[in-house]
Amino acid sequence: MPQTITEKIFTAHVGHKVYADEIIECDIDMVIGNDITTPISIKEFEKVGAKKLAKPQNFSIVMDHFIPAKDIASANQARISRDFAFKHELKNFFDERDMGIEHALMPEKGLVVSGDVIIGADSHTCTHGALGAFSTGMGSTDLAYAMITGKNWFKIPQSNKVEFQGKLQKMVSGKDLILEVIRILGVDGALYKALEFCGEGIESLNMDDRFSLCNMAIEAGAKNGIVAADSTTKAFLEEVKMLNKGLRSEPIFHYSDNNANYIQHITINLDTLEPMVAYPFLPSNGKTISESSKDKIAIQQAFIGSCTNGRLSDLKIASEILKGKKIDKKVRLIVTPGTQRIYKLAYEAGYIQTLLDAGALVSNPTCGACLGGYMGILGDTEKCISTTNRNFVGRMGARTSEVYLANAAVVAQSAIEGIIADPRT
Repeated sequence: MPQTITEKIFTAHVGHKVYADEIIECDIDMVIGNDITTPISIKEFEKVGAKKLAKPQNFSIVMDHFIPAKDIASANQARISRDFAFKHELKNFFDERDMGIEHALMPEKGLVVSGDVIIGADSHTCTHGALGAFSTGMGSTDLAYAMITGKNWFKIPQSNKVEFQGKLQKMVSGKDLILEVIRILGVDGALYKALEFCGEGIESLNMDDRFSLCNMAIEAGAKNGIVAADSTTKAFLEEVKMLNKGLRSEPIFHYSDNNANYIQHITINLDTLEPMVAYPFLPSNGKTISESSKDKIAIQQAFIGSCTNGRLSDLKIASEILKGKKIDKKVRLIVTPGTQRIYKLAYEAGYIQTLLDAGALVSNPTCGACLGGYMGILGDTEKCISTTNRNFVGRMGARTSEVYLANAAVVAQSAIEGIIADPRT
């Protein structure tokens, strides 16, 4: 019986063929914790009397939400993870000196590769499916179970095939592809399903675009998003391997059978797809930039960053649009590179200087603004155009504030004009 890529990854991990809807237990290749969720996992780990991690080399903690600490409470929260990491001599512990947003940092460090089964106590763990891995968010107690046993339970998801035809158009990125998918499906249209992204249009996407695409699979309710590895994936992994003098393990490449079973097949034509803007208060509330630019929505803040769009290509396109220009005097533009390395590369390429000259504030790598934690909280009735992944009520601050989701090009152009604007003009 033919299989999808998701079914094949689980088959390789359990040692016999498995299919959608089966409940299985399998080894975990990488468990990812962060400064918010890991303390809960640590509490459960210690509560049952566990003394050591089942697979220390397969466990990572990334301090990325409130780092550097924003207050005493977050400092004390961070200390729990630090103490645990030092006690267990955790190799994969990333703090201020080597910080980054977890879903940008893990691929950069070569700690997640094709064919892996990856879990993290963060809903956007599905990002790593861009490498051809099964990657999904779970609860902190699920993480504790994996810390103790090295395994976890899964119900293998059914798969939706999302096929992209044609090629990317001007100022369109992976962010726009996933916003269009979510617009079509709705926020629960792929509930506990795998979103398998394929088609000739995938060839137009660099790895940054693919990470962005898979990152927001959860916003359609999906269990995971996944892109089969190709020459772009393999080139990325080779670069990461050279950078880190090796990968955590050698990648294993799986591909869906031609006649595999999908419960839904969606086709999207990239030849006609425009940049998209998701209006409050759902990521599915999408409009084309042609439509949204007519609304002339005044903004007070523009944000470029997050695990969705804080990568080098995002800073590059923003700097190209902002070069020689100034942001509107009524707009605050905050830029958050995804990792320290991305920050450094952007600095060396001159992007940071351009952004600063335009009036942007460039912050340390953090999730803070995206979840309304710190570094860019919105006040009452303020509007923000943002490259983040969610725009729910109160997501980035006051409950009366509004967040509009878009790609980095749209955000940069909007910062210049003071209204949500089309970067193609």
